[in-house]
Parts: sequence; structure tokens; C-alpha cells
Amino acid sequence: MRTAARRGHTPKTVLHRRGTLELLHYRAQADEVYRVPLLIVMAPTNKGFVLELAPGQSLVEFLLKRGYDVYMLDWNPPTMRERDLGLADYTLDFIPDCIRRVQEHSGEQDISLVGYCAGGMLSAIYQSLHPDGPVKNMACFTTPVDYSQMELFRAMSSEQSFDLDAFVEKNGIIPAQVVAAGFEALRPASRAVGQIRLWDNLWNDQFVAGFRRMERWGNETLPLPGRYFKELTQQLLRDNELYNGTLRVGGWPVDLGKITIPLLHVVAQYDHIVPSGCSAPLIKMIGSTDKEEVVLPGGHVSIAAGANAIKRMWPKLDSWLQGRST
Repeated sequence: MRTAARRGHTPKTVLHRRGTLELLHYRAQADEVYRVPLLIVMAPTNKGFVLELAPGQSLVEFLLKRGYDVYMLDWNPPTMRERDLGLADYTLDFIPDCIRRVQEHSGEQDISLVGYCAGGMLSAIYQSLHPDGPVKNMACFTTPVDYSQMELFRAMSSEQSFDLDAFVEKNGIIPAQVVAAGFEALRPASRAVGQIRLWDNLWNDQFVAGFRRMERWGNETLPLPGRYFKELTQQLLRDNELYNGTLRVGGWPVDLGKITIPLLHVVAQYDHIVPSGCSAPLIKMIGSTDKEEVVLPGGHVSIAAGANAIKRMWPKLDSWLQGRST
């Protein structure tokens, strides 16, 4: 174990690192801690420090103070040796490996998975392939399921737009600027608007500090392994296999109906990256009887970080987990 470099202000330890994978543990900040630990799974495109921006603005800190034992499956830029990492590696290797390590470290067999964006998608695939595994509860935020609703992403990734095989073969690792450009294309004026808001609030030190933190997080979009990018583009964006029920990972069919554990799904009403229509089918497709969908005002990031999240999403997540974490 080693102490992680300080990004936010929440003390944490790196329990394990293997290439792009990094498993973090955050120190408890409550006298009494719930029995079931939480494992947060981030999307491979982004670092997890958006969930621990600063004191008072950190979901992780909030959960720790509410009495949860928090772990995070975070990511580092993949190396060229990891160009062949795909969906099977994330869902049949990385997530199960981290769950085992959380079990060993915490001394508990039950785990709650909390997935953000594609981290929720990977968590859902994992759970559908391990329906009798150790995951007791699952909470997902802005999780893509029906990729036909991601119209601009689909247009940018269509067969007419570029040769996917040649692009992946040439690059191996998909550069961060390519990934970031896709996100920025969804809201082309957002950077300019952000700078205008910054100038308008230069007198407000708190606003400037928060803006800089979010800007740094946005600028640290991660590169992606070529195989993962290819599978995401072909099987999910182009062929919509997760929604259609035709996705196979590691040779195994992915059936979201096999998920029967308690599930909370939080949808962002104004999400420009994962539109509500893209994430909404999840709650209907899973087989759980204990399931709840919450649609909250906010965007893809503000649903999890910022004033809107502090007032709405964080308390909802806490109240949902309380009775299921003992």
C-alpha cells in the first residue's frame, strides 16, 4: 500500500495498481461505519477526483462522514502494452479483482457497487455476468444503455464517418484529445460560455476555485485502449447490442434481466452526454424487484458534483443505501 498523490483533500491509500487500474481506499470519517463497503467504479475516460473536489464539495467525503467505508476503482492512462484491453478485461477481470481485494481489506463479503456513467455500464455488465456474486446493492448514475439515443455520438462514429479498424490499428491507444473532442462536440459553445462566466465572477474566489477544479478535471480526459474503443464504437454505438440483448463479453451473453439485486438509478434530466432517453431503459430491463429510478434536474457532471448534487443526489444516495448497508 502507498499514500496516493493528493488531488482532493480526502485522505486515501492506493491498495492496488495494475497498469491502467488503480484501487483506492478512503479513510473513515465516522465513529460507526456501515457493514457493507462501497466500491465506486469510474468511467475509463475520466479520473475520479470529480467526486472528491474539495472539502464540502466531495461526494466521497460526504459518504465517509455518513458512515460508509469507501473504495474507488479509478483509472490511469493506459500504455501501449494495454492497447488490447476490452470489455472483457474491465468486466471479467478488473471489477472482480477489485471486489476480491475490497473483501479481503474490509473483511466483509458483501459489496455495494456505485457506477458513474460508463462505470455504471461496466458495473451492470459485470453484475449480469455474476448474478450470484458478492454484490449486494448497486447504484448507477447517468448510465448509458440505449445507444440509439446518443445521436451525435452515433453520427460521429458511423461507418461513413471513419474507418474504425484502420483508426484503431494506426493508433493502438486512442489519444485523450480525440476522446475529449467527442465530448466537446456535444456542446461546442461550452468552453466559451465557461470563460465568460469566469470573467463575470473573477471577484468570487470560491467560484474561481471551483471553476478551476472542474476545468482541470475536464482537461484530464484519459486516452482509451484501442480494443475497448473499438468495441464501444462497433458493438454499443453502432449496433446497440447492450440494449438489443445481443452483446457477448468473453463469449458470455449479457442479459441485464439477470440483475436481481436492489438497484438505484439516477438520471440527469439535462444530461448532454448520456441523454435521459439513453439511460432510462436500465430500470425496466433489469430483473430486480427492489429497484428505483430517480430523475433529477442537472447535467452529466452537476448530478454528481456541485451545489445541485449536494442538495439532491447525495442525500438520495445516502437514504437509499442506509437500510441496505447493514
